[in-house]
Order: sequence, then structure tokens, then C-alpha cells
Amino acid sequence: MTAEGSSGGNRRYDPDRKARIIEATLEVIAVQGVSGTTHRRVAEAADVPLGSMTYHFASLNDLLKQAFLKLTQEITHHFDAAFQKAQTADEAREVVVDVMCGWYAMTDRKMTLILELYAYVARNPQTRHVMTGWMAKSREALERHFSPAVAASLDAMIEGATIHNFMHPDGISRDAARVIVAKLSS
Repeated sequence: MTAEGSSGGNRRYDPDRKARIIEATLEVIAVQGVSGTTHRRVAEAADVPLGSMTYHFASLNDLLKQAFLKLTQEITHHFDAAFQKAQTADEAREVVVDVMCGWYAMTDRKMTLILELYAYVARNPQTRHVMTGWMAKSREALERHFSPAVAASLDAMIEGATIHNFMHPDGISRDAARVIVAKLSS
């Protein structure tokens, strides 16, 4: 499908291009890291003209920020859905254990992207709102079942435990996680 461009020439109509570019950005970051992410690599991965990059994004930092926002929104969606299903405090505690010990939504790819996000935000404090927004949404989901203070503690434990379990081959066992969650939430 084509649409008439302002210069009189034809251009390809592609309403999903921006979303495809953002998804391709996450793929490039997962493989190359933020430091290896360029407009050219993303354009190639998204199969779009290089000019599309600056048409849709003010800068590479804008592109990275939007890609990381998409990542955190996806994770938040799954996290929130898991806690919505919990009907009791015990069920919510079990969801916390699930998240700490290999939650289905937390793949190696997503963990790699999260670690890239941490490093990016540390070097680009103007994007800190991506992390603080994500934390606020996580705590909001936890606060359905726990007090704000307990939710903050559990959120910090989840964050640390998922990184630990990603890095360490043995990780924290489900039994150990249950003990930790019980102590933090009692």
C-alpha cells in the first residue's frame, strides 16, 4: 500500500514501522549491548530505511529510552497480571517466590536487557524515570496484597534475587525464597 508523499513521490505506508524499530532496538541491545546499538544496526534489524530512524526518533538516546520503556511496560504487564490473579496474601507470597525463582516472563534475553537498562540509566541520569516508573508500577502491584513498606522490601528483594539467580547457576531455591518472603512479609 502506498500513500502520496508531500514531495509528490510515493512512499511506503507502514503504520507499524515505529513499533518495529523499537522491537528491533531491543533485539540489537540484547545481542550487541547498548554500546553496540547504532541507528544503522537497528534499521537493518527492523528492515527499514536508515532515514526512518531520525524521522521517528529525535536521537539514539530517544530510541534507547523508548525501547527500554517498552521493555519495562511488557514486564510490568506480566508482573501485574500475576498479582491480579492472587486472591490471598499466601497466593501473593507464592507469586513473589515464582518471580524470584525463574518467573516464566523473565527470560535470559529479558534479564540481559534489564542489565543493559541498569547500566544505561546509571550513565544517563536523565532517563532515570524509566526505572523509577517501573519500580512504582511494581510496588503498586505488590501493594494490592502488602503494606507499602513490605511492598518496597519485597520489590528490592525480587530485583536482587532475579539478578542473583540469573548470574548464579544454583541460585536461590524456592524453599529459601519462601522463607525470605515470609520473613519480609510478616
